[in-house]
Amino acid sequence: MGSPEQGSGAERDIDDLPRNDANYTALTPLWFLERAAVVQPDRAAVVHGPVRYTWAETYRRCRRLASALAQRSIGPGSTVAMIAPNVPALYEAHFGVPMSGAVVNCVNIRLNAETIAFLLDHSVAEVVMVDQEFFTLAEESLKILAEKKKWSFRPPILVVIGDQTCDPKPLQYALGKGAIEYEDFLKTGDPEFNWKPPKDEWQSIALGYTSGTTSSPKGVVLHHRGAYLMALSVAMIWGMPEGAVYLWTLPMFHCNGWCYTWAMAAFCGTNICLRQVSTKAIYSGIVNQGVTHLCAAPVVFNNLINAPASETFLPLPRVVNINVAGAAPTPSLLAALSVRGFRVTHTYGLSETYGPSTVCAWKPEWDSLPLEERTRLHCRQGVRYTAMEGLDVVDPKTMAPVPADGKSYGEIVMRGNSVMKGYLKNPKANAEAFAGGWYHSGDLGVKHPDGYIEVKDRMKDIIISGGENISTLEVEKVVYMHPAVLEASVVARADERWGESPCAFVTLKEGVDNSDDASVATDIMRFCRERMPGYWVPKSVVFGPLPKTATGKIKKHELRAKAKQLGPVKKSRM
Repeated sequence: MGSPEQGSGAERDIDDLPRNDANYTALTPLWFLERAAVVQPDRAAVVHGPVRYTWAETYRRCRRLASALAQRSIGPGSTVAMIAPNVPALYEAHFGVPMSGAVVNCVNIRLNAETIAFLLDHSVAEVVMVDQEFFTLAEESLKILAEKKKWSFRPPILVVIGDQTCDPKPLQYALGKGAIEYEDFLKTGDPEFNWKPPKDEWQSIALGYTSGTTSSPKGVVLHHRGAYLMALSVAMIWGMPEGAVYLWTLPMFHCNGWCYTWAMAAFCGTNICLRQVSTKAIYSGIVNQGVTHLCAAPVVFNNLINAPASETFLPLPRVVNINVAGAAPTPSLLAALSVRGFRVTHTYGLSETYGPSTVCAWKPEWDSLPLEERTRLHCRQGVRYTAMEGLDVVDPKTMAPVPADGKSYGEIVMRGNSVMKGYLKNPKANAEAFAGGWYHSGDLGVKHPDGYIEVKDRMKDIIISGGENISTLEVEKVVYMHPAVLEASVVARADERWGESPCAFVTLKEGVDNSDDASVATDIMRFCRERMPGYWVPKSVVFGPLPKTATGKIKKHELRAKAKQLGPVKKSRM
């Protein structure tokens, strides 16, 4: 943020010493890369199959990228869209694009062409850099945009990112359509480019869009100050050491990889890119590439512990640190991971808070507790990150904090330097999000007597059955405990007697006899009835694969639509 005005409104101090160039500079994570190139110039910075770049090489490549953009008048006020999986170019964009003064917008590769067309238009992307596999997706998006804008359409600079681990045909197709190959684009830039940090740390560094499942996606704008503070905070909270080897299971397009894109440069670690996430690839990275850290949503880790023996490598060659967020993990998942030798850190956050911004900070006294009690405590979303100044659970109408009794529901709210600048060109959404001087998460939670918070549900996901609130997360925890269940998600279904009742969508484990769905459903309901209040028990169970986002989150809006199609439950008993 810029220097506050000196004047009669300034707080008193013991001196009147001014800021100057020697003692004050805007915070930005871009300096982390420059330092890594000095401290560990020959250490592997980015590895992708046969491709390996050191920190010195990565710094030069990022300066080339910034220079190439600047030569084409891309700088402050410009947006560069990146449509790519976890490949070196996407990592480099987190430095090279803001080094030019522009803003990097990492686009979810699982979005359809219409949605991407909306994002490119809304952000006024002047450059689109797209991985060869997704070139036709970008091409279709630009075609939609051109038809919509007609004479006012200005084609962006189009760069295709080649990947020697893939079929070359899509690359050749893109080049035939006039796209510039990424490596050729870099060659036009200066490896010694004299990039400038932002004059003001409030300057935007990144733009990312929310999923937009119920309306048009909202553009989350992040600043250099927040990126700097969170990059240090995410590593510090995790206890990440200098030289960590990080496996990119988490998409970099998701909250800028929870700021680990910048953190890995700060700690001079090694980024192992993973184009496609699979259980075999994760275990291979651990065994063959020395991976020490990885992040993912619970569904990825659920697959990890339920993988066939042919894809697993146990016992692990070393303790592997995993950071789980993106959805609430179940106690059974946390227990299974711990037993297999993974050290689990449970975090929680949103795109609007630079990714995870609370952590279930582990306490030494919990080590002596029984496994079941440990995992129950570990399931809570915890306390604020070091770089988050405020966290509370409040009545959304009065903004009064709820009692710290672990029972009283309220909305989880945050404030501080690691909250977004706001939504791009969306004053109405900003007024709602920042009402009362706090960021409103839209998540319902409770606060326990020890100050740790626990998410109970999205406000829109809570089930109201016979006037009673039912947390879908609490029901899911029990359904997941059933020995036949691989994945589960619970949503509200209309109920003629109770208004709404829980409907469980379930994927069964491999090898489970599902020839009689009704029998398995009855057994799951019996299992639940023995472990939860009667009105919590799912009144209907639907089997099949669960729809997921690119980050592994289950698409509950699609399941709610399916539940609606099923119609109301005709008869329902407590």
